[in-house]
Amino acid sequence: MLEDDKEPQNLLTEKFTEAEWKALKEFRSTLPETFKEAFPEQDDAGSTSYNLWGVIINPLKPKDARISVVLMKFLRARNLNPAEAKEMLISTLQWRKSFKVDEAMKEKFPEDVFGKLGKTYGRDKDGHPIAYNLYGANKDLDAVFSDTQRFLRWRVAFMEESIALLDFETVDQMVQIHDYEGVSMSSRTQASKTAASEASSIFQGHYPEFLAKKFFVNVPSFLTWIFWIFKPLLSAATVAKMNVVGSGPKIIGTALLPLIPADQLPKRYGGDAGGF
Repeated sequence: MLEDDKEPQNLLTEKFTEAEWKALKEFRSTLPETFKEAFPEQDDAGSTSYNLWGVIINPLKPKDARISVVLMKFLRARNLNPAEAKEMLISTLQWRKSFKVDEAMKEKFPEDVFGKLGKTYGRDKDGHPIAYNLYGANKDLDAVFSDTQRFLRWRVAFMEESIALLDFETVDQMVQIHDYEGVSMSSRTQASKTAASEASSIFQGHYPEFLAKKFFVNVPSFLTWIFWIFKPLLSAATVAKMNVVGSGPKIIGTALLPLIPADQLPKRYGGDAGGF
């Protein structure tokens, strides 16, 4: 192999298959025109570096292991189809600009409204950071969901904070634990359903392949059937990452401790850690 053909490697790129490398090289070659299409009002877009999740992507010099890891997320989300991955990347870059993601990350959200709803704590045995979504932590649903756009800005900012814990060298995915303790039938207001639907759409369209595993814990029985209804709509790969777990530290711990060391798992979920 010629020196110029050598690919910079890290622990994640070393796991790429031959088919993935082939798709990546094709996708990478389109970056200048991808950036031009994403930012048509910017004359030098095709030659200007872009910071995506802390990884600087230079469209003219994209041969970099961390860039390869980020681009592979879009390819895997689109079955290694470079043209479809390109469309997804363009859509994501344009959405980040219109949503003003950087501003959302700097915004100060009221602690009494959102402070208990999202936490990052610990890592699993493979080094994935763990993000907790605590849906019943604030009973004042009007405060949380009445302003849908503010909720979405907070939720996107929390996702970005979680992604900041990834190095794209040894780890590029997270574990999510969705805790439904305290959620009742009355929690499913129209405002909360609208916000949840919009958030889901954002994460599916613009945050590809960030999920290592997803656990739903303390799920009340009236909600369990919803998971079974939606299951046929999800890809087999997504379903394989999802687990609906019962309630209480002992039952939750039985499901989580095989993946998460006890000293990284709060006691309320069956571990030994103080938690949050």
